[in-house]
Amino acid sequence: MSDGDEFDLQKFLPYRLNQAAEAASIAFRDIYRKRHGMTRPEWRVLANLGQFGSMTATDICNRAGIHKTKVSRAVFSLEKRRWLKRETDERDRRVERLHLTRDGLAAYAELGRVAMEQDVKLRGRLTKQEQARLLDMLDKLRY
Repeated sequence: MSDGDEFDLQKFLPYRLNQAAEAASIAFRDIYRKRHGMTRPEWRVLANLGQFGSMTATDICNRAGIHKTKVSRAVFSLEKRRWLKRETDERDRRVERLHLTRDGLAAYAELGRVAMEQDVKLRGRLTKQEQARLLDMLDKLRY
């Protein structure tokens, strides 16, 4: 292997994508932690239920790409706060559907406004053309 062919972590795309995602989420993470003492999985469960309505924990795992144990802990925590409630599915008694309560919807609405403000700040670092190209490239990498 020649010197030019050596692995360089700083050029490794998965590493760079992870670093960018982490940097982009830090400011918002600090807000939901400070205001509500929430973890990232709790925010992601709250956000998915707020955005898409009633779901199962499995739905959330699949949609958000979170491991089932993290979703389970987040659901338990949000339920303890009374932001979420479980209901047995009428068609399949083995399935529990998750719903945000009025308090959960209020927290989602508040944090959703803050998330949009953070999104505007982040997008402000890019031109409109760069934003469009970035979203297109992310879609290509994801699908």
